[in-house]
Amino acid sequence: MDWETSTLWYWILLAGVGIISAVLGYFFGKSDIPSISQNTEELNLLEIENAKLASDLENCQKRLDNSKTKTLDIEKIISGSKPKTTHRFNAAEAKAIFGKTIKENDLKLVEGIGPKIEGLFINVGIKTWKELAESSADKCQEVLDTGGKRYRIHDPASWPMQAKMAHEGLWQQLFDWQEKHRAGKY
Repeated sequence: MDWETSTLWYWILLAGVGIISAVLGYFFGKSDIPSISQNTEELNLLEIENAKLASDLENCQKRLDNSKTKTLDIEKIISGSKPKTTHRFNAAEAKAIFGKTIKENDLKLVEGIGPKIEGLFINVGIKTWKELAESSADKCQEVLDTGGKRYRIHDPASWPMQAKMAHEGLWQQLFDWQEKHRAGKY
């Protein structure tokens, strides 16, 4: 009996240590793994930053292209030919994708811009999708800042990119992007 009693205590002690180790391991492991919501939030912040950088890069490339093509445009004007317009607004196509009537150069089509913010842009001379697309995210933030503190919650990082899609008539691409990022739920 003495041998069986000591063996029983041995197994009880071993089981207790195992249970304590398992519980401690679970809690230590749980604390080191970032939650899914933290990963999603971080991914969304990176997507926004990427959109801002892509917009800024695109604006720099446009400036470079414009400086190269100005000479060609001046030569065309001097020779009497008119520069070509490559993008034409197609209201029917936009309506088919968005399910509502879209007015050309309606800045409110851009996710995050409402009537008041549109007014701020118009006041500084940004009245078309093309003009908004050629603006940097920093310029958009400056426009928001002119409206006061209540506009600080808005993030204009993607606005030039969305305006570019609208200007170029990439309705399905714009619609899909907006559905993914609807109402600030990134």
